[in-house]
Amino acid sequence: MSPPARQYRYYDFVMAAFVTVLICSNLVGPGKIAQIELPIFGAAVFGAGVLFFPISYVFGDILTEVYGYARSRRVIWAGFGGLAFAAFMAWVVVQLPPAPFWNNQAAYETAFGSTWRVALASLIAFLCGEFVNSYTLAKMKIATAGRWLWTRTVGSTIVGEGVDSALFYPLAFYGSGLMPDEMLPKIMLAQFLTKVGIEIAFTPITYKVVAFLKRAEREDYYDRHTDFNPFTLRS
Repeated sequence: MSPPARQYRYYDFVMAAFVTVLICSNLVGPGKIAQIELPIFGAAVFGAGVLFFPISYVFGDILTEVYGYARSRRVIWAGFGGLAFAAFMAWVVVQLPPAPFWNNQAAYETAFGSTWRVALASLIAFLCGEFVNSYTLAKMKIATAGRWLWTRTVGSTIVGEGVDSALFYPLAFYGSGLMPDEMLPKIMLAQFLTKVGIEIAFTPITYKVVAFLKRAEREDYYDRHTDFNPFTLRS
């Protein structure tokens, strides 16, 4: 008989925070295109969700650093399920015929009416990017013997966000006519740099949260014997 799985005080809360940030940044943020004026670079145009989506990578780093890849894998699949349901629900609600006296259908479709191609690209990019991020951090933790946390959080985010951006934009927009194909590399680079920059800015907070959780949970997991197969939920 196998021993009972270890219980953690804050694991479920971190999972809930991860899924909440993920769904909100993908459902609420993309509905608005923002523009701000930067002192040196001039006007910067971006999807509003880009400001919050990198926070999901911060939570992903915290999960893998403290609890290990296997438990982070369960959270990634929970996030995938939440995203898939949110996309399906948005599609159903948009398709429902509006009441004759309700005049906001066009605005609702603009905010929540992502095409199936964009929604599918978002799911694929998220899944691949998060698993690459978690795998990279777990391997770097062993290679660095647990030292230099910032190298793992930033390094894994560079790889994970790079995969996310490289997959999402071509899958969602290439040849679609929604934006010029020649603009895709520039948009991908701008979004990638913004996401990595936010991760770097959050590094001091990541350090504090990781230190707190390691003390509170009495856990500092090293994935020396972990099965890194992303398609299993075994801890």
